[in-house]
Amino acid sequence: MKIDYPALIVVEGASDKAFLTSFLNAEIVVTNGSEVSRETIEYIKEASARKNVVVLTDPDFPGKKIRDKLDSQIPGLKHVFIPKEKAIKGHKVGVAESDKETVLQALSFPLEEKTVPSNALSMSDLYDLGLVGAESSSSFREKTMAKLHLGYGNAKTFLKRANAMGLTKEDLEKAIHG
Repeated sequence: MKIDYPALIVVEGASDKAFLTSFLNAEIVVTNGSEVSRETIEYIKEASARKNVVVLTDPDFPGKKIRDKLDSQIPGLKHVFIPKEKAIKGHKVGVAESDKETVLQALSFPLEEKTVPSNALSMSDLYDLGLVGAESSSSFREKTMAKLHLGYGNAKTFLKRANAMGLTKEDLEKAIHG
C-alpha cells in the first residue's frame, strides 16, 4: 500500500521518481539533472504558491547545485536530505540508491497546511475548452501550458498539473481568452 504525501517532491532523475512512486502517492517533478529547464522552474514556482514543495536531490555536488539553483529563483522551498552513507550502491550515489525507510524518515517533518480548491478539473473540461479532442489541441494545449507555467506535457500531464495547482475551469478560460 502506497503512502499519500501532500507535497510536490522535486528529484533529479527518472530513476529517483520511479523509486519514490513505488511506495508514495505524490506529485513528483524531475529536474533531469543540474540544467533545470526554465519551464520546470516556472512550474515549481507556480506550484509553491499553492502547495508545499520539497526538494530531495542526491547527496552530492550536482544535487547541491540543483538545490542552489532552485533556491535562488523560488522562495519557500523545503529541503530534505538523505545521508550520503545511506545513499550508496556500488559506485552510485543517489536517492534511488537509498531505501524506503531512509526516504520516509527524510520526508517525515511536518508541513504547513496549504489549501487547494477542491473543484477539480476533468478531462471533459479540457475537451470543452478545446485542449483535447481536436486536431489543433496539442499546440493549443502547449500554448496554454506555457501561459500557466505548467511546463510541457500531454493532456494527462496538463490535467494532473492543473489540478495540482488548484486551477479551475474559469482559470483556464481566462488563460485561453486573455
